[in-house]
Amino acid sequence: MFLILTTLDNLIGVEAFRSVLDHSLESLIHRLRGLCDNMEPETFVDHEMVFLLKGQQASPFVLRARRSLDRAGAPWHLRYLGQPEMGDKNRHALVRNCVDIATSENLTDFLMEMGFRMDHEFVARGHLFRKGIMKIVVYKIFRILVPGNTDNTEALSLSYLVELSVVAPAGQDMVSDDMRNFAEQLKPLVHLEKIDPKRLM
Repeated sequence: MFLILTTLDNLIGVEAFRSVLDHSLESLIHRLRGLCDNMEPETFVDHEMVFLLKGQQASPFVLRARRSLDRAGAPWHLRYLGQPEMGDKNRHALVRNCVDIATSENLTDFLMEMGFRMDHEFVARGHLFRKGIMKIVVYKIFRILVPGNTDNTEALSLSYLVELSVVAPAGQDMVSDDMRNFAEQLKPLVHLEKIDPKRLM
């Protein structure tokens, strides 16, 4: 079996996360329209599948496969997110290596042939804004009730996730200062903060 890879980025991802309740969504969207680049935000409906490969190591190797449900013909994307860098505790955002690859549509079959197994899947619906090299995504997670059936879903919570991220070449993690300045302008609607990876264990 062959998998066709069309792009490859080996970069540093800098991230901050938070959530906002459904009733505050319109206010946040209005604020982002004023703060971000002068273009209409993109809407998206994506299906993401998380695959694990267990080996000798304590924790499994994780890959994420994502495809668009509202853009016919768009490629699948395979993403690897590295372990968060512990580094400077004064850094305002989470920093980790990121590899993102556009692939052919047989991605999931390829991963299964390689020995991966699907751990879970979900649908993400939301809005994508841009501010220079920063990407701001506001989206809701939907649980898939019948495996593989993306038409049969239910909302996981009564809130939207807010993710602010920058992808840049390694060594340019000072962009976290720009992210902090942007995040300050979203208060008090949303308080973006760096996630402590230990809280997710």
